[in-house]
Amino acid sequence: MTTIQIRLIETPEEMRLVEQLQREVWPGSETDVVPLHMLITAVHNGGLVFGAFLDNTLAGFVFGFPGIETTPDGPRPKHCSHMMGIHPDQRDGGIGFALKRAQWQMVRHQGLDHITWTYDPLLSRNAYLNIAKLGAVCITYRRSEYGDMRDGLNAGLPSDRFQVDWWINTRRVESRLGKRSRPTLKLTHIMRSGLRPFYSLPASTDGLPHPPEHIPPFEDRLLLAEIPGDFMELKSKDFALARDWRFFTRELFETAFAKNYIVTDFIFDKNEGNPRGLYVLTHGESTLDEFE
Repeated sequence: MTTIQIRLIETPEEMRLVEQLQREVWPGSETDVVPLHMLITAVHNGGLVFGAFLDNTLAGFVFGFPGIETTPDGPRPKHCSHMMGIHPDQRDGGIGFALKRAQWQMVRHQGLDHITWTYDPLLSRNAYLNIAKLGAVCITYRRSEYGDMRDGLNAGLPSDRFQVDWWINTRRVESRLGKRSRPTLKLTHIMRSGLRPFYSLPASTDGLPHPPEHIPPFEDRLLLAEIPGDFMELKSKDFALARDWRFFTRELFETAFAKNYIVTDFIFDKNEGNPRGLYVLTHGESTLDEFE
């Protein structure tokens, strides 16, 4: 079995590999590539670029830099994790988790306790990594965060994003990244508990999941919110349906966050041919300690 090697990237030669990998992960828009000179400047000023190497070939990277966030007590430092990309031939092999774990270790060494990043909330695989496996939480929905994007993965849809909070010194995160990691929730566990999705997906004749016409009332403390298991495949088959999902989930999560719900977990049932993704929303005037 080939071993993944994770290491810091700091030289111009290896930064060029990161440039090229961006083109393979997000094809079609050269203007969206973070160039070598920006990457070098960032790492010379507290930023971090980690690379995942398989047989000396760059298979993935994660890039972030120090930032400032506004709090009721004034500005405080954080780490902004801007970009992570895995080569299309190497996905679902644990590379993303290994990169984020290395980032977690180094940012803690820098003396910071908070990492933020954005991702498309309709991408179940990303949600599974970010929320279920890494232990990030979310209370922030950003409409059209990056404006009109032109790369092959994002073109044509509003670039709505979750901004997640990764509180890297909490027991919640330690339980997922430590040596004895917490197992992720399975759909069978949830169903045995009696908890059901708080809306049903309408029956369809095309074999694709369709969003409900309306969002039901938010009444329970714990809610399951279902999204397409494979949004990119759905988008390739029915672009109008993908837009329907974007606007449905925009209303869903904006409403949930306004009502003090927090995204605390994600269930990804990878059933071949019919994958399902469900967010766990937890209500309350809560602190993170409640979800440790």
